[in-house]
Amino acid sequence: MKTGIIIVDHGSRRQESNQMLVELARCFGARFAAAFDIVEPAHMEMAEPTIATAYAKCAAQGATMIVVCPYFLGPGKHWTEDIPRLAAEAARQFPQTRFHVTPTLGIDDLILDLLMKRIGHCQQFDYDCVACRGSLPAGQCPVAKAAGGSAAAP
Repeated sequence: MKTGIIIVDHGSRRQESNQMLVELARCFGARFAAAFDIVEPAHMEMAEPTIATAYAKCAAQGATMIVVCPYFLGPGKHWTEDIPRLAAEAARQFPQTRFHVTPTLGIDDLILDLLMKRIGHCQQFDYDCVACRGSLPAGQCPVAKAAGGSAAAP
């Protein structure tokens, strides 16, 4: 049995967010090439490729088992309803295949380690790294000009 992996996120209007999933799927495919030679990214909505598009790509490459991996933290409506429904709709076009939706990322020691890694990075730069400097994520709200021309805190 040949297995295809679909890593699916929500999808975004922000192209850089959608591109991040493409890169994540590429990295996963490279790291686990010995286990899976078919890895495709998909967005649940708002962007291409969709789950149906990724499913078709997996089937076209000979996958008979397609594992849909939600790149979501918790088991909300998207995991319990939307993603399985979209995968089932896609699977109808390929009766030689079957699919399985994995659990979400959830609570895991690796997630805890990743959270600490992110916090440690921010600490290392005294909470003023290049990526976040001057941004809302850094807690640095834009300063509005008051009527008299002086800066006022929002």
